[in-house]
Amino acid sequence: MNIKLKKGPKEQEILIHITQPVTIEELLNQYKKDLPYTILAARVDNEIKELTYIIEKDCAVEFLDMRTQAANLIYQYSLSLIYLKAIDDILGTVQVEMQNSLNKGLHTEIKADVTVEQVEEIEQRMQDLVKADVPIEKEIVSREEAFQILTRQGHTERIRILETHPEVENPVFYSLEGYQNFFYGSMVPSTGYIKYFELIKYGKGVILRFPYPSDPKRIPDYVDEKKLCNAFSEAKKWHRLLEVSYLADLNKKVKENQYKELVLLSEALQEKKIAEIADQITKGKKRIILIAGPSSSGKTTFARRLCIQLKVNGLKPLYMGTDDYFVERKDTPLDAEGDPNYEDLEAIDTELFNRNMNDLLSGKTVDLPTFDFIEGVKRYGKRITSIKADELIVIEGIHALNRKLTAEIVEEEKFRIYISPFTQLNMDSHNRIPTTDARMLRRMVRDYLYRGHSAQDTINSWPKVRKGEDKNIFPFNGEADVLFNSALTYELSLLKKHAGPLLEAIQPSEPEYAEARRLMQFLHFFEVIEDESIIPNNSILREFIGGSIFAEDL
Repeated sequence: MNIKLKKGPKEQEILIHITQPVTIEELLNQYKKDLPYTILAARVDNEIKELTYIIEKDCAVEFLDMRTQAANLIYQYSLSLIYLKAIDDILGTVQVEMQNSLNKGLHTEIKADVTVEQVEEIEQRMQDLVKADVPIEKEIVSREEAFQILTRQGHTERIRILETHPEVENPVFYSLEGYQNFFYGSMVPSTGYIKYFELIKYGKGVILRFPYPSDPKRIPDYVDEKKLCNAFSEAKKWHRLLEVSYLADLNKKVKENQYKELVLLSEALQEKKIAEIADQITKGKKRIILIAGPSSSGKTTFARRLCIQLKVNGLKPLYMGTDDYFVERKDTPLDAEGDPNYEDLEAIDTELFNRNMNDLLSGKTVDLPTFDFIEGVKRYGKRITSIKADELIVIEGIHALNRKLTAEIVEEEKFRIYISPFTQLNMDSHNRIPTTDARMLRRMVRDYLYRGHSAQDTINSWPKVRKGEDKNIFPFNGEADVLFNSALTYELSLLKKHAGPLLEAIQPSEPEYAEARRLMQFLHFFEVIEDESIIPNNSILREFIGGSIFAEDL
């Protein structure tokens, strides 16, 4: 058999010949010592395969480490299995919820009074399991067996999903020293692959920490993200109010045509929050409102709705973005590959930005630039503007929370807002829905609708987008005065309708097929909301699916 092998994403393809079937893990062992990071899976002819997969014919193979989203999730699933097994060994049968990203890790809740000492015992048990390199066994069972296992374990939310998906004939469970669990993703062959993690007792929960994809050999520095924790707690309360905590709850409302009230309540909760933020700004007499968040957070729609609420309070906001303050294209910095870098702060003319903002605040008339993206230069004469002493400026941009952007503006004038979809809707108690996936689906639909980009384009560019977020956005969310959760409980049921056909159009021969298939498998379990007429035209979701009243700003 001839195998076209890539040892990494930037490695040259080499042709090797083998004489008999071989597992990916056996193939990997020949090259392991030359690789910078632990390989967790492989892309075989553009499909993600576990390391236990047997190669039996000519194919193309690419080793995947934690720097790819698919392998990163495999690391998280495998680590979660080890964590849950260790809890079962130390505490016995207790309920555990894998909840959301927090403090550079994953926030979990053990439904028992757990001491710091017990958390340390659980971590030590995990380390022992990793050191022993215990096999993680894949078990394909019948539906009847699956129901028996899940009933015995008390996982009613999983039973509800399985009951409504009869096409899942042979569910896959993973077993670790007799402990069985079900995940919506793949695993590594044994515990020895999961080398880096730590546990931290945090309030009533436990933070399960592991490396970032950008640095697979190091656990990131700990940051106590109290405001983010509060945002997730608020999201959890919203879900209780909406009576939707797990996917089965959402599917039930969609199937029984009860989603209209869910939509209206979700939108009302967001509008109420926006009004509260406007009240804070008004009370604090702030004049520079800075809004930032990662890609596809709904920043533009949020900013416009905030301006409306500020007007309700009798204020006159001037809305603007920072894109018009790009440096001339000839001065644009280059990234490590030598391509123009529009993501870093150095791509912004911060000196001009600060001068213009201070002049506006002092009552001067200012000739604001408009950036010509075709010619790559700033144009003047189109936006000659001034504001009165009781007026304010709402600024939206990826660097808005970076203090260097507004270094010359008086601090007392500023109010900072971080916006992101902090989804609290999980598949079940042990399988969470990554916010990153929800954002990519939003962007995919918007890119196709407004920018003429294919799903392949979105998937291909996503790693670079994420890299820019890790550097320029996420480190600054702690600077915010308030965090706004732009997630809508019902949105994935509606995004499936738009994203599904785009993902299905990606062919097996295309490099993006593996990621498209992973997303389709994830979306498969969602019931679809077909009728979107109930979605308000000022909804954040309209920024992505179309029909937004703010379309001219998108």
